[in-house]
Amino acid sequence: MSNFTWKLNNKSSVSRARTGIIKTPHGDIKTPAFIFCGTKAALKSFSTLDAKINNTQVILSNTYHLMLQPGSKTIAKHGGLHHFMNWRGPMLTDSGGYQVFSLGHGSVADEIKGRNAKGNKSRSLLNITEEGALFKSYLDGSNHLLTPEKSINIQRDIGADLILVFDECTPFHVDKTYTSESMHRSHRWAKRSVDSFENKNIYLPKVGSSGPQSLYGIIQGGVFEDLRDESINFNINNKSFFGLAIGGSLGSTKEEMHKIVKYTASKLTDKHPIHLLGIGDPKDIWSLVKCGIDTFDCVSPTRLARHGAALTKKRKGKINIRNSKYKENTNPIDMRCPCSTCKNYSLSYLHHLLNSQELLGLQLLTCHNIYFMNNLMEYIRNAIDLDNLDKAEKDWYED
Repeated sequence: MSNFTWKLNNKSSVSRARTGIIKTPHGDIKTPAFIFCGTKAALKSFSTLDAKINNTQVILSNTYHLMLQPGSKTIAKHGGLHHFMNWRGPMLTDSGGYQVFSLGHGSVADEIKGRNAKGNKSRSLLNITEEGALFKSYLDGSNHLLTPEKSINIQRDIGADLILVFDECTPFHVDKTYTSESMHRSHRWAKRSVDSFENKNIYLPKVGSSGPQSLYGIIQGGVFEDLRDESINFNINNKSFFGLAIGGSLGSTKEEMHKIVKYTASKLTDKHPIHLLGIGDPKDIWSLVKCGIDTFDCVSPTRLARHGAALTKKRKGKINIRNSKYKENTNPIDMRCPCSTCKNYSLSYLHHLLNSQELLGLQLLTCHNIYFMNNLMEYIRNAIDLDNLDKAEKDWYED
């Protein structure tokens, strides 16, 4: 654990917002920070070299997808995911437990937007038992049992700096009884994850393929405060956890999500860096850093780019460049943005690329959105250090 440290720098005088540094063997993460999703060992339409140029600090990849393709042993032969995808910086892997949720019930976006309430979007999840989660591969239809021990073993092979215990993320529409049962099962899975991480029950290498690793616990409990309390107590008393992640169902609306995150984070101390799983809309980030969240991850910046949307400082948060009103617009996305897309290309050109289905359009929009998010987080960090976060939020928006 000596290869990893969490240092708190400054705290707001009016909220729980804070800045800090997570030190890892592959570099430091200045917090609050945004973690970009390279789910299958790639940022969509963007190289890791370009990501670094645009001030990216840390990347997340997905245990479940990499288990299926190319396989964790292939990644380990390269010396870990850092070498495999040529990323010279910190990395985090989720445990695969998110797929227990998303393949069986839908995505986090579905949850927050209230879609898919019947949980019938996918039948890739075959069964959840005490042993683990049985999936059908979306590649070839083969069955795979993902257990806490296998998840840790795969994450060892992948070699990320920060790794997560195996858990189930419940959907919002299940009742308290199921939420409680799932939470306790996830706690038992977490204990098995820790045992595997510390080599208590079976032989596993003590370090990942890229070097030392640290483990995050995951706080469950759905929308029920008493269950959240129980899960918080379970996690904060586990000395094996370097960091803590807030997971599980966060409700069916943004309002409910904010309430649950605020409640959960208020019960935590400065001892651990706190990660919020799967949330990363800029408007949410402004609110949730005030709750004490240190790191966020979400696919939205790159996904929005693939759908023709650019992040902006306007209250709506984004613009659709496919819209015909940009066909003759010779301005950049943002006159004051120093990213290479805004410095070199007009909205008209981007509109043309997107409507011509030119791949360059996706790359240029991804560049802007990644730069935008990293610039936002730096702006927030500076505001917390100066203790003027509320004023900074008002100044950030252009309308």
